[in-house]
Amino acid sequence: MKKLSKINQSVEKTFQIIEIMAESREPLRLQDIALKVDMPSSTVLRLVNTLVSCGYASQDPNTLKYFLSLKFMLIGGLVSSQINIRDIAHPYLLELSKKCKESVCLSIEQDMEVVYLDVIDGPDGILKITQRIGKVAPLHSTAVGKIMMLNYDSKQLNQMIASKGLAALTPNTITSKEELIKELEKIRTQGYALDDEECELGARCIATGIKDYSGKYIAGISVSGPTTRMSMEYVNIIKNIVMDTSKTISGLLAYKE
Repeated sequence: MKKLSKINQSVEKTFQIIEIMAESREPLRLQDIALKVDMPSSTVLRLVNTLVSCGYASQDPNTLKYFLSLKFMLIGGLVSSQINIRDIAHPYLLELSKKCKESVCLSIEQDMEVVYLDVIDGPDGILKITQRIGKVAPLHSTAVGKIMMLNYDSKQLNQMIASKGLAALTPNTITSKEELIKELEKIRTQGYALDDEECELGARCIATGIKDYSGKYIAGISVSGPTTRMSMEYVNIIKNIVMDTSKTISGLLAYKE
């Protein structure tokens, strides 16, 4: 990557102030902002007043504390509309498929189902029929679906079960709420999900989540293959590669752990 030769220090300082204010759960005094960014109060006052003048921050007239305005939501919405996660993720999916030598998919949740956005076929194309762009699949029986359900609270989980059910697609499919909750807790701890012949007999899949700037899972990537190749031993070998790929893509979407 080419090294930047020049930067505008005032702009850099302004973004530091914005990040500090965004991370705060309450309005901040000028002195508090200056302390957190390690700048003179006079400098911070000039930069914060610029934010106020441009409509990106406001000052409470009673407490004199500063807070960011909702104008940032407008900007965020405009940026989000320009970002195509498929375009961003595609080269990393190709690289992941090459490393793992198996089928790789990018999926999202829509209407409480998994929707495939991008598919990189494995070396033998054995899963081409079951995994294709635009195809939908249940949440509870797919590795990516389980990842997406990590966004759900208890009420949303109940709504999904009431609406979609927990159909047994194979003898290995999770079919009870209690078992599903236990599985989701395990996934949250270990950082990846498995479809262990739960959607299709003879196929195993590992998936990890892609997060946006807020930490919400907005997509998932998965590596799938026949159980003859995707043994649990092999899953343990590639799991860190899959997790690293999702972290890289999340980083491109400005998510930081």
